[in-house]
Order: sequence, then structure tokens, then C-alpha cells
Amino acid sequence: MHRPTMRRSVPLLTLFLAACATRPEPVAEQPAPVTRPTPARPNANLVGLTAQELVGHFGHPALQIREGTSLKLQFRSLRCVLDAYLYPSEGATGTLRVTYIDTRLPSGAATDQAACISALENPS
Repeated sequence: MHRPTMRRSVPLLTLFLAACATRPEPVAEQPAPVTRPTPARPNANLVGLTAQELVGHFGHPALQIREGTSLKLQFRSLRCVLDAYLYPSEGATGTLRVTYIDTRLPSGAATDQAACISALENPS
């Protein structure tokens, strides 16, 4: 008589214990911290800068060529080359300012200007 009672009570006891057990709290996922990339200076932001401002931003140029009243400054990184062409802003006596930017890979192939500017701003 003892055996049939045990057979019935064991499943009931198991169900009772299972009902009393606590469920683990789901772990709330933490959102990844928002990191904003430093925006590369687009070509439009370099146009109009003086030679002094360019040197202050990129460091000393690898090459500096004067032709008449104009100036070409070349900045290099391992990833690209940037040529900045500066012309007088007001006639032949005005302050030299960037009017055109050209970028390329060291091999001479074309490259994205924003990527090249970023590479020069963040040398590694």
C-alpha cells in the first residue's frame, strides 16, 4: 500500500517544487555606447584657408612649390597625398588662400578626398 501512495506523491511533489522555483530575471541588454566619429573636413572646409591655417591643421608640408603668385603645399601620409593650391584672394597682393584641393594614393591612383583628409588628420 505504501508504494502506490509514493508513486502518486512523487509527481505531485515535483510539480509543487517546480511551481515554487523562481525564474531567473532576464538581463536587460545595455545599449552600446554611442561613439561619434570625428567628421573629416570636407573639401569645402579646406577651401579658403591660408597656408598658416593648413600647416596648423596638418603639420609641415612635405613639399612647397611657389609659381608666380601662387603656392602649392603637399601633405603626405602612408595612405594618401593631398595637394592644396593657394592663390591670392584679392588680386596679386591679397592673402594666399586655398582655392583647390587634389588627393591621390601614393601610387598616383585617385582616392576619396574625405578619406585622405581623415588619414592626414589621424596619422597612424
